[in-house]
Amino acid sequence: MRLFVALVPPPEVLDEIEEFISPLRAKPPQLRWVRRDLLHVTLAFLGDVDDRTLQRLLPRLQRAVGRHEHLSLSLAGAGAFPGTGKHARVLWSGLYGDRRKLARLAASAGAAGRRAGTPPDTHRTFRPHLTLARARVPVDVRPLLEPLQTFAGSPWTADSVHLMESRLPGKGRTQVEYQPIKTWSLRPPKDV
Repeated sequence: MRLFVALVPPPEVLDEIEEFISPLRAKPPQLRWVRRDLLHVTLAFLGDVDDRTLQRLLPRLQRAVGRHEHLSLSLAGAGAFPGTGKHARVLWSGLYGDRRKLARLAASAGAAGRRAGTPPDTHRTFRPHLTLARARVPVDVRPLLEPLQTFAGSPWTADSVHLMESRLPGKGRTQVEYQPIKTWSLRPPKDV
């Protein structure tokens, strides 16, 4: 099974970003906008994992997540991969707030995966973002970046981490599906 570790913003946060991008969806037509049920923040991509590795992974991820506190985050602004957006394949919204804590959580999730024997993640630098759209071929998304730069979502508290299975099209599926495998709670802040 193909796995990744993620944060999923709450419905009201997804409502805000969906409402904001709704008028932008028609342009450019080469973009494939991510369905709402697939929106997430990837902490670590673990790749193809067999059942034996999964059994080693679960307790390691549980311990890793348990060492981290709730995160205060918000979605804001936008960017593109790669570069400036002239030849982009990915359009995204950025994350603000507890970014250092978020980076440490992502590092812990990746380390848990490596210790369990998952394939090494080829995306070594963690760049917190929520993918909004993808393109099969490079497309100029600069006209979308200007309005998206003005987006500033409400703050939200990330209080749990999800291990997700990515099911690609095939075997009766016509589109990508994400299935939660396990969810762990982050620790409440000490001052609460």
